[in-house]
Amino acid sequence: MIEVSEALHRILSALPLLGTETISLTEACGRITAAPVTARLFNPPADVSSMDGYAVRAADTAEGAKLHVIGDIPAGHPSDRTVTPGACLRIFTGSLVPEGADAILIQENTTRDGDHITVTEPVTSGRFIRRKGLDFSEGQTVVPTGKRLSARDIGIAAAANCPWITVRRRPRVAILSTGDEIVLPGDTVPPGSIVGSAAFMLAALLRKAGAEPIILPVARDTVDSLTGSTRQLDTVDLLLTIGGASVGDYDLVKKALGETGLVTDFWKIAMRPGKPLMFGQMNGTPVIGLPGNPVAAFVCSFVFVLPALRAMSGEVPKDDGTEPARLATDLSANDQRFDYLRATLSRDENGVLWAKPFSRQDSSMMAPLADCDALLLRERFAPEAKQGEVCRIVRLQGLVD
Repeated sequence: MIEVSEALHRILSALPLLGTETISLTEACGRITAAPVTARLFNPPADVSSMDGYAVRAADTAEGAKLHVIGDIPAGHPSDRTVTPGACLRIFTGSLVPEGADAILIQENTTRDGDHITVTEPVTSGRFIRRKGLDFSEGQTVVPTGKRLSARDIGIAAAANCPWITVRRRPRVAILSTGDEIVLPGDTVPPGSIVGSAAFMLAALLRKAGAEPIILPVARDTVDSLTGSTRQLDTVDLLLTIGGASVGDYDLVKKALGETGLVTDFWKIAMRPGKPLMFGQMNGTPVIGLPGNPVAAFVCSFVFVLPALRAMSGEVPKDDGTEPARLATDLSANDQRFDYLRATLSRDENGVLWAKPFSRQDSSMMAPLADCDALLLRERFAPEAKQGEVCRIVRLQGLVD
């Protein structure tokens, strides 16, 4: 068995970078930038008012001073008038500051009588003026390469006058369930059969991550069925198999795919759940063989497949995604396998985050997976841990839901 970190390194090192495409802003949220988004203008494009009031010379605004209002400057309608000593222009938020003015006297600090105002509170030079380029400058990178675009990124790209963005192509991922016992949801379930939930769960997980999942027909426990299911994969970027990668007499994935070009890198990892995980290349297509157990398939997808998709898309990770919490219960010493324990999270009256692993971690149990908030991480050979000690968790909400 190899360690999780070594397995992840070997997977990520073997993956190709996807090609690029240029798409409109309306299609770009959630995609990964393949080139920086560069501002095509200054924002604001010139000095503008940040308040409703009067464009003035600060030197003219002594308390009690009277100024002549020589015109208005509605937003979007710059004035060609110049503010001269003793004069001012009515101005509104976002309007361009006229020549001669060096401050905005807000309307609350004036009284008006016809075309004259009286200053009730002086203003200093530069007050309530947003300078040209305060937000960003022409030519400045506003969204870097390798960023998953959020709604806020779309907003700044639009403000930077960039209607098109170059992104990585969505990864196309084929999902192949294996086993004579698998039936589809809604079908009759004969004795000895199980409903194949993993493919649908993983398809949803991949779609949430920005990929295009393709669920292939279930492959039965024969070499012909397995090889037949994988003959036309030249249009996908990654193949995920579910089940058949262990050591049983009917675990045929390695043998069958080996006959069609699979070169296996590894197939055992020191982790729980998920020991029988396989990785290799088949005629240029990366293949990750996931355990047949749905919980193990999910955990392995979270640990290996999602990072693989990010790597293929050129996404630059911010951090490892983990955070500290305190144990809500004692834990016994761990063995040679890295543990991913399903756990719930809560905060006490002091705001401290507590992680409570489910008392039963049987990898066949889907209900705890559906109910958990996070995975609690336990290093190989970790000593026993007591309630209240600090642990590391990785949240599931928001990342995969």
